[in-house]
Amino acid sequence: MGRWRTPAVAFLTKFSSRGSVQNAMTPQDIVRILGAHERWLKKAPNGTRADFTLADLHGSNLGGANLHQAKLSGANLARAVLSATNLTDADLFAANLDRADLTNANLQRADLRGAYLRGTRLKGANLREVDLRGGALFSGHEGDGVKIVATDMVESDLEDAVLAKANVSGADLTGAVLSGADCSFARMTGCKLGKAKLEKTNLSGADLRGADFIGASLAGANLRGADLSAANVDGADLSGADLRGATLTGVDLTGCKLDGANIARSAESFSQSIQDRLRSHAEWIRSDGREGERADLQTQDMQHIDLSNVNLSGATLCGAKLKGAKLAGTLLIMADLSDCDFTEADLSGANLEGANLSGSKFARANLSGANLGAVDIKGPDGKPTGRLWSANLAGADLSGADLKGAVLRRANLTDTRFADADMRGCDLKDASLEHAILDGAILENGQRRAVSA
Repeated sequence: MGRWRTPAVAFLTKFSSRGSVQNAMTPQDIVRILGAHERWLKKAPNGTRADFTLADLHGSNLGGANLHQAKLSGANLARAVLSATNLTDADLFAANLDRADLTNANLQRADLRGAYLRGTRLKGANLREVDLRGGALFSGHEGDGVKIVATDMVESDLEDAVLAKANVSGADLTGAVLSGADCSFARMTGCKLGKAKLEKTNLSGADLRGADFIGASLAGANLRGADLSAANVDGADLSGADLRGATLTGVDLTGCKLDGANIARSAESFSQSIQDRLRSHAEWIRSDGREGERADLQTQDMQHIDLSNVNLSGATLCGAKLKGAKLAGTLLIMADLSDCDFTEADLSGANLEGANLSGSKFARANLSGANLGAVDIKGPDGKPTGRLWSANLAGADLSGADLKGAVLRRANLTDTRFADADMRGCDLKDASLEHAILDGAILENGQRRAVSA
């Protein structure tokens, strides 16, 4: 990634992008320059590098032309046909490509800083390692100063395009189509991608810090290892997306559609405060309370955290947001988990003996094989006292939860909601089921409990 140019200020005598005057060119001029450029590329006599700086080429048909290393900074290429054109290493700084057709064009390593690409067709184009950052122009007129030009790609068509390792930082891609595009390891910090279509887009390893994905569709997108720190994903569709290993620090997933998404956030991707409390709790467990400190994680947002097989026994997590959390095999004995949100969390095989789960939400959670029974209280000498402490699920919502083979012995299930839960193989011996709601639950015989009239 060390090849990127510094954000230098370009000295141009005339602004080009939006309605300013350019150098008019006749078709004969264009043909002559293209011919000389071909000879230059072949190192033949009378060859000259194509220089279309500030040229007015709007509507021109340059499809299939070889413009490798051509100078096109500030050129007006609005509505031009550049399909299958070779623009590798070309200088398109601040060029106007409004509604231009660049279908299947090769723009590898091109300089498109500050370019205007609103509504541009780039389907199947190769933009690998392209530079699409904003640019700065200096008009040369006294008092004008520097004009900062952001790269405008609003509603552009980049379906199946290749932007691997491209630098698109700060570009406006609002409403753009990037379905199936390869944006792996691209720099896209601060990009505006609101309402953009990114279905099945490859964003693995991409730098998306501070990007705006409001209302964007990322269904089936590959975001493995991407950095989404502080990104805004409000209302985004991430169903079926792969977010394994993605950095989601400061990201609120509450308003997202996450059906079938693969998200596993390691503790290291959360705040330092949460990491410190988890480490201190581990020391507290290891030393039998002599060192460290019991974790107090009340009301913390730990959605999709992966704490599988971790010992969090005795921890206080009341009111915590643990939607989609990975807690398979986790020890939560005697933990305070009241009023938590475990919607769609994986607690399979977890040990929740004696835990306080009152008022918590477990809608569509996986609790298969989990132990929610009573725990034998130990005395100061560490020996069992014979006194049992039951798990408390009073008022909890387990609608649609998977409870196959779960142990609920002696549990307080007063007013607990089991609507449409799978309870086959559940151990409910001595459990208190007063006023429990079992409508639609799948019971031992595989039959659903009739819905109350």
